[in-house]
This record gives sequence, structure tokens and C-alpha cells, in this order.
Amino acid sequence: MASQGGRLLALICAGVWSASVLAATSQSFQVSATITAGCLVVGGVSNYGSLAFGSQSALSTSTVKVALSGGVQLQCTPGVTLNMTVDGGQYNSSGRHMQLNSGSARVAYQLYSDAAYSQSLGISQSVAVAYSDANNISLPIYGQVQLPGNQPGGTYSDVLQVQLSW
Repeated sequence: MASQGGRLLALICAGVWSASVLAATSQSFQVSATITAGCLVVGGVSNYGSLAFGSQSALSTSTVKVALSGGVQLQCTPGVTLNMTVDGGQYNSSGRHMQLNSGSARVAYQLYSDAAYSQSLGISQSVAVAYSDANNISLPIYGQVQLPGNQPGGTYSDVLQVQLSW
């Protein structure tokens, strides 16, 4: 009988011991993350739009102004300073030029970073891109051409590279 009582006492002691061990285990750990500021090209678009001066008479001497259209949309972390540079294009010779697709005639054009056409956008000049909505940012690129009135008819074009940094 003593042996049955000893086993019962051993089982009771084992239950008490394991319960006190579980009640005494309490630890903590830290959770953290670093979020870096940045920008995102919405949809991964690689075409930043176009400056289309339209169809003009070869004899016209008017000034034509246009804004970048069909351009990429950007999203940035609020407070990020977004900058852009635009190169001189394929026909950079003392300024930006469009060249006749079927010849060598050229027409000069200028870029601006504001709709008032008062802030010239120099070749490879870094310009801050201002925005009020960090989820809907458009590139501020405006073009102006003074038609010379003496160029051969045809389509004139150029390709520009835009670099964004933040």
C-alpha cells in the first residue's frame, strides 16, 4: 500500500511542478520596420508621354506651345523631393532640335518646367518637381517652337531622355 501512495504523491508533485513552470514563463520581443522614402512609376510605364506640336504650315512663322501629354503618373512618399533632368535629345546642336524624318532639315524648340513658359528647362538641368498630391504626380514639361516659315514639309521629331531622382 505504501507503494501506491508513493506513486500518487509523485504524480501530484509532478503536476504541481509543471504548472508552476508554465506560469513563470513570460518573455517579450521587439517588432520594428524601417520604411524608406521613395517614388513609384504607376503601372511600370516606360513611355513618359509626348510633346506634339501638331500639323503646321511650312510657311508658318507662329509660336506653338504644348504641354507633355499622355505622360507617366508617379506616386511618392509624402515629403520626398523629386527631381528630373531632360537631356538634349538626338539632335542637340546648340540647343534642342527636331529633325525632318526624311532629311536633315531641323527646327529648334525649347522646354520649360512651368505652364507660363517662364522657367527654361536647360539641357540636363536638375529641376525639382513640385506636387500637391503625392499619389498623382505629373512631370512638368512644356514645349515651345518658333516656326521658321522656310522649312521643307514633312514630319520632324526628336527623342528625349528623362531621368528622375529622389
